Amino acid sequence: MFDKLEDLLIRMEEILSELNEPTVANNQERFRKLMKEQSDLTPIVEAYKQYKQSKQDIEDSLMMLEEETDEDMREMLKEELASSKKNVEDLEQQLKILLLPKDPNDEKNVIVEIRAGAGGDEAALFAAEIYRMYVHYAEGRRWKVETMNVDEIGIGGMKEVQFMISGQGAYSVMKYESGVHRVQRVPETESGGRIHTSTISVAVMPEVDDDIDIVIEDKDIRIDVMRASGNGGQCVNTTDSAVRLTHYPTGIVVYSQTEKSQLQNKAKAFALLKAKLYDIEQQQRHDAEAELRKSQIRKRDRSEKNRTYNFPQGRVTDHRIGLTLYKLDKVMNGDIQEILDACIAADQAAKLAKMNEN
Repeated sequence: MFDKLEDLLIRMEEILSELNEPTVANNQERFRKLMKEQSDLTPIVEAYKQYKQSKQDIEDSLMMLEEETDEDMREMLKEELASSKKNVEDLEQQLKILLLPKDPNDEKNVIVEIRAGAGGDEAALFAAEIYRMYVHYAEGRRWKVETMNVDEIGIGGMKEVQFMISGQGAYSVMKYESGVHRVQRVPETESGGRIHTSTISVAVMPEVDDDIDIVIEDKDIRIDVMRASGNGGQCVNTTDSAVRLTHYPTGIVVYSQTEKSQLQNKAKAFALLKAKLYDIEQQQRHDAEAELRKSQIRKRDRSEKNRTYNFPQGRVTDHRIGLTLYKLDKVMNGDIQEILDACIAADQAAKLAKMNEN
């Protein structure tokens, strides 16, 4: 690990030197790549510098302890030594985490798809609430939310909704939301007061941008345009602006009608289709890699329940990591950072354990 860290220190110096060259400023693509690499390396290099300083502080304290005879000074040096040793331990762990292989999609925007599952109208109502939960969370992080398609029911629920969240690192945290979410509560339509269990599925897919090669052949796609359905307003359902794409090889059908323009809806539909195709590609790759299947957090099997929202008891339980919080109201208003942080920590722990095995 430390050989690699020394190499990264040297690489950082090379980057800084190259950035100071006049010719680099004129090459915007090269400049962006160097700035990105510098940004990625900075937290690792800074932590390693602190680590080296703490190691030096330990040596200095030990040397001074050998020579010091005053008891008060010796006591102070012992406290500094203990503090430096603690820093070294903490920084070693931090460096191990920083050096874990990065998911190349972590910095990407995400496309989220929520679908009502078992539970009829109650599942659709819950799907709408989870959609609002994610919108509140994204807004709290100053991320942009753009609805791509929504299929609403008359009582305020959603059979399905697709939307994009744009923000730095969106995929790195939102990816842990993929899976089945379960709600336990008494539906408004339940006259007997019985608690029902309903489910929804959440799929989180990285946006497919220029660095991902997803080719859609003309012969493999059918494009249908039609009049938008739903509440309409402002000419939405008075022109043939809605777009439906059918991808023959996979059978995937996507639909977009949220924009007034057919071209805008077509662009959104293709973005969603590409994300779905890339998600399938990733799924196949993950299934072929046994170590990823062993990770509790990164399971991609959407048939397993991720989380239960129990309204009578006001609790939320993430089953993958055994976390239970009694603040359901706050969670439904978008306060999900504690859950996401716990998922990230558990994922990192699983990867570190795997690395130590090797």
